[in-house]
Amino acid sequence: MRRRKARVMMWGYGQGMWWMWLWGPLLLIGIGLLVLVVARATGGGVRGGYGPGGSGPSQPAGGNRAREILDERFARGELTADQYREQIRVLGEGR
Repeated sequence: MRRRKARVMMWGYGQGMWWMWLWGPLLLIGIGLLVLVVARATGGGVRGGYGPGGSGPSQPAGGNRAREILDERFARGELTADQYREQIRVLGEGR
């Protein structure tokens, strides 16, 4: 009896198809980037409490930023209690 060699059709999965392994990770990266772009385009964006420049806290609405600056300067010891109260009074009159 003669032995027959089994014919196996590889359909391109033989040597030289190593690049097929890249499709999975590339697909996941592409989907992640797409989600990020859509989130930013719809206004969601990525915010960590920092302003557009990413250099510090974002400004709150209204005139509260001046009050925050005074609070920070008082906390650092740049202003005395009397100076702090005077500046708060001046800010209150400006409204």
